[in-house]
Amino acid sequence: RDLITAAGQEEHFGHGLGHGVGLDIHEAPFLSQRAPEEARIQAGMTVTIEPGIYIPGWGGIRIEDFAWVTKNGLERISHCPKTAVISE
Repeated sequence: RDLITAAGQEEHFGHGLGHGVGLDIHEAPFLSQRAPEEARIQAGMTVTIEPGIYIPGWGGIRIEDFAWVTKNGLERISHCPKTAVISE
């Protein structure tokens, strides 16, 4: 979220940052500033980190990574490159 804000695109980021991974496609915990305290991430959980921006009249982009939450932070599970590719 900080990178999106620093790039001046905060108004185009209208959803949460990610969610838990399990049996449902979108499940708790939800990575959002609006998430209740009891729904925050904890060590041992697997979550998605999926920032995205959507600009009316132009389009959008979203990147989805998977991470395992440890007591020391996040350990990335997916290792997709973050190189910009422009398709025409």
